[in-house]
Amino acid sequence: MNKISIKPVWTIQSTESGTLSPRLIELLSSVHQEGSLLAACQKLGLSYRHGWDLVRGGENHFNTTLLHMERGKGSTLSPLAEKLVWADHRILARLQPILDSLASELQTEIARISQRGGNAFRLHASYGFSVEKLIEALIGSGQEIERRYASSTAAAAALHDGHCDACGIHIPIGSQQARALTHYAQWLGCEDLLVIDIATRRQGLMLAPGNPKKIYELNDLARADVRFINRPADSGTRFLLEGLLAEQGIASGAIHGFEQSEATHASVAAFVASGLADAGFGLERPARYFQLDFIPMVNERYVLICRAPILQHPVMQEILRILADPAFKSSVDALPGYDSRHSGTVTPLAQAFSPA
Repeated sequence: MNKISIKPVWTIQSTESGTLSPRLIELLSSVHQEGSLLAACQKLGLSYRHGWDLVRGGENHFNTTLLHMERGKGSTLSPLAEKLVWADHRILARLQPILDSLASELQTEIARISQRGGNAFRLHASYGFSVEKLIEALIGSGQEIERRYASSTAAAAALHDGHCDACGIHIPIGSQQARALTHYAQWLGCEDLLVIDIATRRQGLMLAPGNPKKIYELNDLARADVRFINRPADSGTRFLLEGLLAEQGIASGAIHGFEQSEATHASVAAFVASGLADAGFGLERPARYFQLDFIPMVNERYVLICRAPILQHPVMQEILRILADPAFKSSVDALPGYDSRHSGTVTPLAQAFSPA
């Protein structure tokens, strides 16, 4: 099957200075990671002269400095360059799961009208880092996968309506489990459903580095000096947060920014890292990636759900093989907040969740 990749590219146009080279933003991001212009150029396959030309072109465009360089100390970004890099991170964090889903749909449609047919295994899933690794492993082993990232609710509904072969959702462990199971029961009422564990993961508060606002618990989000960034209204993480707030008697209307949302965990983390909010709620892995403070609140299980006959499908058999592979487990365990010890466990839905 042909593999389609879609990557976001953005730039800035000015009537006086023309169009900023997209490669400059890529170069600045690399300098941020590598710590020097030379290392960044080597990583991107650019000559040092070309890299300097890009930087000078950008400085002429903005009429200000983008890089500070000291002999023997590498390169550091100016405040404006840092903003450009954070903007790039936010764009990628917000759009990449959507673009991955679109690429998969296009790939499947092309296969349907080509000689290769279009019998890809259909997986609708809430976006997560362990399921992303699973999909990468499946594609790497030659499996034809039609993936679509959606909310847990939309994924469960797609399984119920026959629009996918398996769905990926996350269920909290503890006091919020019963509420979540009741919510999903309207789509997961079939008696032959099976639950396949991928990993457990931690959700909690994402906070600005050093936690300058001294935010330690959910009640602190209601303070007047705290700006919050949320996930969309239909997301499983927002559903979880609303349950936790209700459990503690905290009114969501008292939280400044509660109705403002970002599409992914990573874009929430990038929003906080950019200084546009003091706190968000989401997964530990993107919080650590963006060098944020993180206070864990809830563990949850990320699982696949399918009907019993689908378990014999070749792709499902490959999924079970991958989930049992020590190398896959190690890659998941390396993700901050993730634990793969129960990866690959198959349980009938009726027995999969013990009373909290």
